[in-house]
Amino acid sequence: MSLFASPAMTPGPSKASTTNDVTSRTIPAGSVPPIAAKTADPFAQAALNMPVALRRRLATSSFLVAGDIASYLIAYFVVLSLLPSGSEGTMVERTFTIAAFAAIVLYASAGLYPGYRLHDHEHLRRRTIAAVKVAVLTAFGAIILPEGERLLLATIGFLALGLIVQPLVHWLARCLCWKLGIWGERAVVIGGCNLTPALVAHFKNHWQHGIRPEPFSSDTLEALPDGGPSIAVIAGDTGSLGPDLAVMRRKFAEVILLSDTPSLKVSGLRPADVGGEIGIRLTTGGSSVNSDLVRRILDLAIAIPAMIVVAPFIAFAAAAIYAIDPGPVFFRHTREGRSGKPVHVLKLRTMYQDAEQRLEALFRDNPTMRAEWLSHFKLKDDPRILPVIGHMLRASSIDELPQLANIIAGQMAIVGPRPFPEYHLLAMDGEFRNKRRSVTPGLTGLWQISERSNADIELQQQLDEFYIDNRSLWLDCQILLSTIPAVFKRRGAY
Repeated sequence: MSLFASPAMTPGPSKASTTNDVTSRTIPAGSVPPIAAKTADPFAQAALNMPVALRRRLATSSFLVAGDIASYLIAYFVVLSLLPSGSEGTMVERTFTIAAFAAIVLYASAGLYPGYRLHDHEHLRRRTIAAVKVAVLTAFGAIILPEGERLLLATIGFLALGLIVQPLVHWLARCLCWKLGIWGERAVVIGGCNLTPALVAHFKNHWQHGIRPEPFSSDTLEALPDGGPSIAVIAGDTGSLGPDLAVMRRKFAEVILLSDTPSLKVSGLRPADVGGEIGIRLTTGGSSVNSDLVRRILDLAIAIPAMIVVAPFIAFAAAAIYAIDPGPVFFRHTREGRSGKPVHVLKLRTMYQDAEQRLEALFRDNPTMRAEWLSHFKLKDDPRILPVIGHMLRASSIDELPQLANIIAGQMAIVGPRPFPEYHLLAMDGEFRNKRRSVTPGLTGLWQISERSNADIELQQQLDEFYIDNRSLWLDCQILLSTIPAVFKRRGAY
């Protein structure tokens, strides 16, 4: 799933551009500024004539490929240390090399170098599919080649470990490219309804999408010099831009109509492949019975072992809570679940038993704190929270771990919109509440890995709505993988 939706604005899109949800990939003639200096070396001349954007893409792709090679080298040495003594040899090295090379070729064919304008879960999906294809070919080779069976498990383990290491190394490579100033492509941002400043700020904060935004006025379209930004990003009311679209096709390699982003609601439209034709459809929050069954199996496969592992931590935290404020150590609160059914969410108690009275007294004496509460339904300096243990449990999200019991009981899922209290839901519009009831609430979600407590009511609603509209197993996997670093960062958790 791509971040953007673009109409069929140029004929004959390439396969790579289609997978990135953009349709115009043709570099207009004359877009490269003339080179004054001449050289006798034809290769140097070709490099000079190469568009700047293309040189940046090649440089960035080289860093990303190097990162994936480094990931496979790490996987190679780890797997080699686990193999039985005497397994080392030329055959193992050749097999691993071929498998890594095949995976990198498939990554390239899937548009992952440099992979601009793709969500993280889409990166994960494409990488996993490529690794599975290589594993299938390896299994086929194990059947037809002599001594192939001996290398099958080792090669699959090598590919799986590489897939685990790659996101971290890939992130480091992207950061390095960003520091060097070669990450991303220049883009002019054209937003109706005063959206331009918000869009520019959004893409600067989320630089990993590969958009280097520049504010722009359509009045200066004809005067825009060749060799400038190669992309035009349009959002909001585009009806008045009709006469300019022909000029935009000549000036820009890509013209993109922006779809929704997690923290910036725009249109809710995205392109869909319908019967071999590109169509525009409204996304829905529906899900198939099969996907719900797969989610339920994955929830149980994760929640049951996790409950066994975290039980000692829950017991220790419960003892600390009782020592500070004797009384019940668990807190049950009724929340709204799927189809509006009540869910009794289980948490470790992190507040004093008279928390409600303390909150009412605080609001009487401090109107500023009341305003903060009405905006976020949380307080950074909350007098209700137990000293030391309360802040630690909330910042680390350990207080939420008893909800694994809710997941095992089928009342919650591992990933989904957080189940909010009634007073929280009353601040949201009725249509959105109905949409929330269409999915099972989760232990973690898009809100937890992005803004957490820093998000106000409007942003919380946008994040949840984006998740429901774009819900998939791959998005769930990406959220789950991102939850652990988000917890350790403790950003916005209080």
